[in-house]
Amino acid sequence: MPWMYRVWVLLGIWLGPWAPAQVTPIFAEETQSSGLQSRFEGDYVVGGGLAAFDCNGDGLPELVLAGGAQRAKLYLNQSPVGGPLRFREASAGVELEGVMGAYPLDIDSDGLPDLALLRDGEDVLLRGLGNCRFENANRRWGFQGGSTWTTAFSATWEQGQPWPTLATGAYVQRNTTFPWGTCRGNALYRPAPGGKGFAPPWPLEPSYCALSMLFSDWNRSGRPALRVSNDREYYQGKGQEQLWQLSPGQPPRLYTEAEGWKRLQIWGMGIASYDLTGSGYPVYYLTSMGDNKLQMLESPERPSYVDIAFRRNATAHRPYTGGDVHMSTAWHAQFEDVNNDGLIDLFVSKGNVGFMREAAARDPNNLMLGKPDGTFVEVGDKAGVASFLRGRGAQVVDLNADGRLDIVVVNRLDRAQVWRNLGGANGQPLGNWLQVKLQQPGPNRDAVGAWLEVELPGRILRRELTVGGGHLSGSLGFVHFGLGQAERVRLRVRWPDGEQGGWLEAPSNRFVVLSRSQELRTHTPGSGY
Repeated sequence: MPWMYRVWVLLGIWLGPWAPAQVTPIFAEETQSSGLQSRFEGDYVVGGGLAAFDCNGDGLPELVLAGGAQRAKLYLNQSPVGGPLRFREASAGVELEGVMGAYPLDIDSDGLPDLALLRDGEDVLLRGLGNCRFENANRRWGFQGGSTWTTAFSATWEQGQPWPTLATGAYVQRNTTFPWGTCRGNALYRPAPGGKGFAPPWPLEPSYCALSMLFSDWNRSGRPALRVSNDREYYQGKGQEQLWQLSPGQPPRLYTEAEGWKRLQIWGMGIASYDLTGSGYPVYYLTSMGDNKLQMLESPERPSYVDIAFRRNATAHRPYTGGDVHMSTAWHAQFEDVNNDGLIDLFVSKGNVGFMREAAARDPNNLMLGKPDGTFVEVGDKAGVASFLRGRGAQVVDLNADGRLDIVVVNRLDRAQVWRNLGGANGQPLGNWLQVKLQQPGPNRDAVGAWLEVELPGRILRRELTVGGGHLSGSLGFVHFGLGQAERVRLRVRWPDGEQGGWLEAPSNRFVVLSRSQELRTHTPGSGY
C-alpha cells in the first residue's frame, strides 16, 4: 500500500469524531442586478477566463473578464460589505479583443498588481499604475508576446531571482480546416540577466495543446516544477500530461517514466491543487471530458501519482441533474471551503465544447462538498449553481467581504454569471472563517510559492500560494480558510525562500495581513493595507 494512501485512510479515521454538522450553502444568482454584463464571443471552443483581484486598495476584488471576439472588461467592485453584489464597468486599459483569459500578479514588485492577458495573438503584460489603471508593458519589460492562440499560463519566482518566471501554453493553429496535429509551441520566460524584465523565451517542446499550467512544489523541495495539462483531442495520440523540471540556469526538462512519471492522456482542461490528505503535499484535480482525475503523490522521492477520484466520489463524469446521460465536459476546477466547515470543497465549471453530440448538452456546474471521511458529495443543484450554460473559466472568491465565498463563471457565447453565497438554508449559519494576505519586502511581494498553514483542533490546513492553473482564470489577494466552530486558530507560513515562520494566534471571522516580520494585523475592508 503506498504511504500516501495509508495517510488518507488514517485521515478518514481521525477526522470523523471532529467534523461539525455539514451545511449546504445557498447561492443566489445576482448576474442581472449586479451590473455584470460580459460575454465570451467568437468561434473559440476553449478559453473564456477571468481575474479576481483588488486593484484600488479597498479590500474588495475587482473582476477582469475575457471577451473573446469582444473586448475584455474590468468591473469595479462596489458591493456593500455583506450585501448584494454590485459592479461598475470602468475603462482601465484592459479593453483588448482576442483575450482568452487573465491572471493577476505583481510582476515588477512595486506593490501594485499587474495583469497577464492571454490572447489569440500577442499576449500582453499590463503594468499596474494604481487605482485600476494599466498600461501595456511588453516593450518596457522585454516580453515577447508571440502570436499564438494562448490558452494556459503560470508564474513563479525561482530562488534568488528578482523577477518572476512565466510559462505560456498554446493551443492549435487557427484558421485551418484540419487542426488535428497542429499544436503550437509552449514557452518559458525567465528573468533577463542582470536587469529588469524578461529574456527571450525558452521553448517548452514537445507541446501538446496545453489548456492549463501550474508551477507547484510537488515534493516540498523548495523548487517548483511546471505541470501541464494537455488536450488529447488534437495531439493525435502522441502526447500526454507533462511535468517540467526547472534547475537554475539550465534548460527545462521533462520528468521521464524512468523517474516515476506515469503516462496519462486526457482531454486536459484545468488544474486545481490542495493538500487534501493532510500529508503536506499537494493533490491535483485534473479536469477532462468524461471522468476527471484526482492525483495523489505516491512518494516524495518520485513524481509518481495514483488516481483517487473514484474512491473520493470526485469523478464528476456525467451530469447529476437535468436528465442528460452523456459524458460531462469539465473546465475550471478550484478547491475552496464554501460552507466554512473546515473541510475542503470542490467547484467545477461545466459546459459542452460547442455542439458535440457525444457530450452532454445540459451539463451543470459541480459543487462538491468535502465530507469528514475524505469523500465528496454533490450539492450543485441544492446550492443553486447548476447552470446549464457552456461554462468555461471561473473564480470562487469572497466578493463582498462577508467571509462567505461567492462564484463567478464565464460562459461561452453567453453572459457571465455571478452567484452570492447567502449562507445555509433557512438562515442556518455557516462556520467561522479566516482570510489571510501575505506581504514581504523586495521581489515577490505577495509571496507566491509560500505555504500557508492554519491549525484546527486535531489537524492542519495547508495550501500553496500559486499563480496559474484553473481554466485561464486566477486570483490574487486574501486566502480563505473555513474554520468550522473554532473561534481562535494558529497560523504560520513557510516563505518562498524556505524560511519557516513561527505560529501566530488569530481570531476567527477576520481579514488579516501577515508580513515577513511576523507582524499580524487586522484589515477592515474599505480601508487601505
